[in-house]
Amino acid sequence: MAQIAAAFYPKKVIVRLSDFKTNEYKNLIGGELFEGEEANPMMGFRGACRYLDKGYQPAFKMECQAIKRVREVFGLTNVAVMIPFCRTVAEGKQVLGLMKKFGLAKRKKGLEVIVMCEIPANVILADEFLDIFDGMSIGSNDLTQLSLGLDRDNANIAYIGDERNEAVKKMIAEVIKVCKRRKKYIGICGEAPSTYQDFAQFLTEQGIESMSLNPNTVIKTILNLAK
Repeated sequence: MAQIAAAFYPKKVIVRLSDFKTNEYKNLIGGELFEGEEANPMMGFRGACRYLDKGYQPAFKMECQAIKRVREVFGLTNVAVMIPFCRTVAEGKQVLGLMKKFGLAKRKKGLEVIVMCEIPANVILADEFLDIFDGMSIGSNDLTQLSLGLDRDNANIAYIGDERNEAVKKMIAEVIKVCKRRKKYIGICGEAPSTYQDFAQFLTEQGIESMSLNPNTVIKTILNLAK
């Protein structure tokens, strides 16, 4: 984290906290000793709810301590934190409280905490989430699967999951509008802008602040958008 943050200092570098799914943890060496079975890990024990679980809190504490060290010992205060897969505003408040308990308080030394927007509830209650967070980053992969009611790990129906679906685009346009109105950060960290040039154009037209791109598409996308 420090190496990446130092490379871009003083520009903001956003660190997304861990969001492994149960099956991903289980496939790590020794993972089967700690992880159970889930019928659908994509929509299960992941993201914010995992941090709040008593059994996982020691690991979350280490994450917080690592980021605190990067910011307060190494002096890389350009590091911001992102909370993934936060289902409810109440859950978000609890995570912020836990971070503070572990020494990583929002606003301390200018720490910004943003939240992933990857669940329809994040869009519907965007204002309420923005009351406690400093901005949003759209996770277009999860937002698409949850809007269209599919599991993107299921190869039989994965083809349905297209971020250019009008329902998905309407939600993305709405959350960008709300964030801009609230003068809060709004970006996107899904693969769609790298995969579909027309989608990157759509995001630009909506006024998105930043978009992540795969390394092999950065120059191509910048040149296309510059037109």
